[in-house]
Amino acid sequence: MQGGNHMLLEEPVRLASCLAPAKPKVFPSLTKIVGTLGPRSRSVEVIEECLTAGMSVARFDFSWKDAAYHQETLDNLRKAAQNVKKLCPIMLDTVGPEIQVHNSTGDSIELKGGNHVTITPDLSKPPSADILPIKFGDLAKVVKKGDTLFMGQYLFTGSESTSLWLEVTETSGEEVICLVKNTATLSGPIFTLHVSQVHISMPTLSEYDKQVISTWGLQNSVDIISLSHTRSSEDVSELRAFLLSHDLQDTQIYAKIENAEGLEHFDEILQEADGIIISRGDLGIDLPPERVFRSQKTGIQKCNLAGKPVIITRVVDSMVDNLRPTRAEATDVANAVLDGTDGILLGAETLRGQYPVDSVGTVGKICSEAETVYNQSLHFKRVVRHVGEPMAHEESVASSAVRSAMKVKAAAIIVFTFSGRAARLIAKYRPPMPVLAVVFPREGSDPSKWLSYGTTQARQCFSVRGVYPLMGSTDEAETGGLTKEEYGIKLALNYGRSVGIIKPYDRVIIFEKIGDSSVVKIIECDDS
Repeated sequence: MQGGNHMLLEEPVRLASCLAPAKPKVFPSLTKIVGTLGPRSRSVEVIEECLTAGMSVARFDFSWKDAAYHQETLDNLRKAAQNVKKLCPIMLDTVGPEIQVHNSTGDSIELKGGNHVTITPDLSKPPSADILPIKFGDLAKVVKKGDTLFMGQYLFTGSESTSLWLEVTETSGEEVICLVKNTATLSGPIFTLHVSQVHISMPTLSEYDKQVISTWGLQNSVDIISLSHTRSSEDVSELRAFLLSHDLQDTQIYAKIENAEGLEHFDEILQEADGIIISRGDLGIDLPPERVFRSQKTGIQKCNLAGKPVIITRVVDSMVDNLRPTRAEATDVANAVLDGTDGILLGAETLRGQYPVDSVGTVGKICSEAETVYNQSLHFKRVVRHVGEPMAHEESVASSAVRSAMKVKAAAIIVFTFSGRAARLIAKYRPPMPVLAVVFPREGSDPSKWLSYGTTQARQCFSVRGVYPLMGSTDEAETGGLTKEEYGIKLALNYGRSVGIIKPYDRVIIFEKIGDSSVVKIIECDDS
């Protein structure tokens, strides 16, 4: 039976099955979890626990703290990853065109609903319940009476007592006078101001972002850059050119869609970017509440059909302060998985929340449970229909590999790849089993440069649903005289056995390119 066209349930359906004890999981969910590292999650010990609990990607948010602080955190991440023997990609999150309110005193500011407050670009004025200085001089030029503004340290998290909802009543010179719609207390040194559905004439890639990328990003060879507030494909092209000019051509760009402009140009952005982050924080206040679900579901489907990773944010906000998510949040995570998301991004939950490790583990368990009823058959048919006929050779072989894996109930699909592209192509058809991507050096490549390039390609696979990369080698000292294929299969099978996804007599699909051709094989594992 199909439930909502996204959920596959076996007949007869018995709700009592929900009461059965969950089967123990020895392997993380296929859906990836991005954790934002910060005060509550930057020690080696906590990062180790997060990685063990299922965190696949580490996000560094440069909208707060300086490069030295983030470098300490990254050094701890590297130690933790080494200790638990896992690769973990680095995601650098840019600040972008963010209007900031500078609270020079640091004191809490209480604003009462029904009162008025003036927003001014004059930073010399101390912030209060009557006046709030912002670092942007053109606000009065771009807003009009009736426009909606939101303000807060974390914007609207669901805890409205810390976020402010304003309505523009008039403009006076460079100042904007607003009606306070709700009572709230603003706290912290910096608040963010979001203007709903209004174009702000600030560059998407700020000078600060460029400085961070060209120094901290280059020094640490960041794997992924999350381009905040992406509004057009030109934003992505500009960042791509900047990366090329700073020897970061291997760094992937994930466009962060968080406003109406980004949605309007979604198709062009998707074509230009390596992946998409549907950022429901700002997006959730830029759109009417009844429209948010449509942006998520449509955006995910477009990414799925294009075969590009898509990540959803803001799912378990309540776990910042609570050990368990709300019922609505748990269902929200599951629905994102059923929609087809590649990953879930945790922000405040891991950055400043009381339970960073539990947040990762809880979301992972929900994802795993949802994956058991994911309607893979429907997704497969949709992608095949979208690709059309005649199929390109690589699409034909990749879809055949996934179809074969389904028919023989394979425990895993092993892919040999140089760049990770073959693994992403397999993942496009959403196999219900893990994809073990053995990343080999390209023939004739410089061994001294390969390790850096290959590690980057391997780490980037961690943001793709179901793909788990392994570093291959062509060094005879490591391969033990085995052929590339024999060594790759042995490496993948040994890993699969060690994490419990491959057992004796399981079947495994092998997918590899030989010259201009692609080959699919089925092997049965012995009990050795």
